[in-house]
Amino acid sequence: MQIESFIQRLAPIDDHADAPLSERRRLYEALHAEYRPADPEGMQVSDDVVAGVAVRRFLPAQTMGECLVYVHGGGWNLGSAKSHHGITADLAERLEREVISVEYRLLPEAHYGEALDDCRMVVEALAPAAVIGDSAGGRLALDITGASQWSGLLGVIYPVVGTPTAETLGSDAPLLSRADILSLWEMAAHDVPQLDPHTPPAMRIEALAVEHDPLTRPLEQAIERWRAAGASVGYRCAPNMVHSALHGHAELPDMAAAWQDFCQAMHTRLGDA
Repeated sequence: MQIESFIQRLAPIDDHADAPLSERRRLYEALHAEYRPADPEGMQVSDDVVAGVAVRRFLPAQTMGECLVYVHGGGWNLGSAKSHHGITADLAERLEREVISVEYRLLPEAHYGEALDDCRMVVEALAPAAVIGDSAGGRLALDITGASQWSGLLGVIYPVVGTPTAETLGSDAPLLSRADILSLWEMAAHDVPQLDPHTPPAMRIEALAVEHDPLTRPLEQAIERWRAAGASVGYRCAPNMVHSALHGHAELPDMAAAWQDFCQAMHTRLGDA
């Protein structure tokens, strides 16, 4: 598949930007369910509750070591373990670990701090070997380090880093504009933990970005600071790709290659721990 076709596939979400939130959520879930790859052979999927928080468990046919926790994206107001099912099932298969995807409370019904509490409680209950998050979930994964006693391998995929402003963000790109980010940030900002931008969120980090995404520039700048502070940070940027392209990892060659590299790096680090 070409990236232009993928962008067109997800365009209805942007086309309904002014629709009621309930309708946008329904459309978001339906689109991602329609194009979700089949689960790997032997994968066991079950819904559960951990520390009072709903989760979805992905147990591959062959598993080793401690579990991992996944925090889905969606701008803090969209998305679920179901919308990111294809990503999480593939992650569990590639890393040969059980992955637990968190159904944290969404904004605006909840505050950002409540969404973070949901993720923190799951992480503290499970003590996973790694926490991984994409986009808005990547920001929650970063903030877990400041809101819990957990320490381990951190994986972030085009996360929201620092305080997004018109000056810090990169250029507009398909499927995610600077205005989108600033609007969502305004909804969450008053409840986001204030962390030192020069202190690495973890000492072992793997990061994945895409070429055309306003969030890539601040992520790359943060990685430079984290490395300067002594963190070991692996980084790759998928050429030609856009935000949300991880949902097309099975069909977009450039995204597939970057995703494979990210997962292999995570697998290696988990084996070395």
